[in-house]
Amino acid sequence: MNPLCFVLMPFGTKAIPSGQMVDFDAVYETLIKPGIVAAGLEPLRADEEAMGGVIHKPMYERLILCDFAVADLTGANANVFYELGLRHGVRPATTVMLFGEKGPLPFDVAPLRTIRYALAGDGKPLDPAAGAVAVAKFLDEARRSQSEPPEDSPVFQLLEGYQAPDIARLKTDVFRDRAQYAAAARSKLAAARRAGQAAVRTAALELGDPAGLEAGVVVDLLLSYRAVSDWPAMIALVEALPKPLQQSTLVREQYGFALNRAGYRDEAEAVLRELIAQRGPSSETNGLLGRVYKDRWDDERRAGNALAARGWLKKAIDAYLQGFEADWRDAYPGVNAVTLMTLIEPPDPRRLDLLPVVAYAVKRRIAQGAPDYWDYATLVELGVLAGDEAMAEDAAANALACVREKWEPETTARNLALIAEARAARGEELDWANDIAALLRAKAAL
Repeated sequence: MNPLCFVLMPFGTKAIPSGQMVDFDAVYETLIKPGIVAAGLEPLRADEEAMGGVIHKPMYERLILCDFAVADLTGANANVFYELGLRHGVRPATTVMLFGEKGPLPFDVAPLRTIRYALAGDGKPLDPAAGAVAVAKFLDEARRSQSEPPEDSPVFQLLEGYQAPDIARLKTDVFRDRAQYAAAARSKLAAARRAGQAAVRTAALELGDPAGLEAGVVVDLLLSYRAVSDWPAMIALVEALPKPLQQSTLVREQYGFALNRAGYRDEAEAVLRELIAQRGPSSETNGLLGRVYKDRWDDERRAGNALAARGWLKKAIDAYLQGFEADWRDAYPGVNAVTLMTLIEPPDPRRLDLLPVVAYAVKRRIAQGAPDYWDYATLVELGVLAGDEAMAEDAAANALACVREKWEPETTARNLALIAEARAARGEELDWANDIAALLRAKAAL
């Protein structure tokens, strides 16, 4: 088997300090991975970074035991720099660094040998083939000079007499087996998601005790339950996790999400409010809290409790608005705030100022590349709010093509129905909005 090459980098599409969005998955697939394979090595990418800072045992094993590593420093991601520091502390050589931004490197790594690559407007590498060749060349040189590879760690360069741990005595076979297991587990969960709720539960049983699983596999399992709308299983999984992982931001957010979906409104609110108190407002956490208040409003509205319903509607607007103000680039909480401002009687005048800001945010995100379902769903709602049938229908076509989980179009259809209902009460009929909502419901039923 080929030597392993560990890849340290962010996942998904992220904004860097310059404001540009970078498609790190495209950087990996078109530049880094081909370069590693061309050098005769087996690429192994780090677990998803959205783990609230939890570094788990397999991560340390990868950082220490992989013969080679590639670190993408674009965006100065804190997790990547932390992992690079660990790597430099135990490996004097064989770590390749990449940087996809203009201008100088961060000060601490500026003197180190680094491969530069350029980014296109869509956040993908401008010339991935050339970058792959550079990565392969660097790794090949390091691999062929294993007797005395050039040091790339400043720790070993600057601290005379500093000794690396005896890597050969560590359990490399166990490490490789674990890495292969994680890849196999994710493949199994991907297949189970396509088959439905029962298949995901069966796959979870085959994985064994979640307390003994790698953190990345646990998160994949958690999101697999979410994909098939198995809220009780999500709740049970979180409550069975070790405390450090249980307290990570992503897991706590998903716990609150699942509790609300299962109807445990008080518990969901408590989880999300505590997270905001500890970590501060965010578009994601506040968006989830806003949904809890929105569901409380709907519960009271359906029960005929108009005064209580109005109070929860105001709390939902405030939660969504705080989330949007925490990150203007994320239009999701913004469009929810605008929608609820339209539903309240009389309509909240702030919506007129907020609507163009939300529209600009989502259009900029789409222009940067790699838009997802929620980007197009946001445009659908904005089109309905503006009474622009053509805009809403065009965005709906794109949204339907990007559906990942059944509850996504259900959520949008529900919002459209609420808008149409409020407009109808004011004498404004939006039959075409109801038609779009029906198409979204049909997609959710497939």
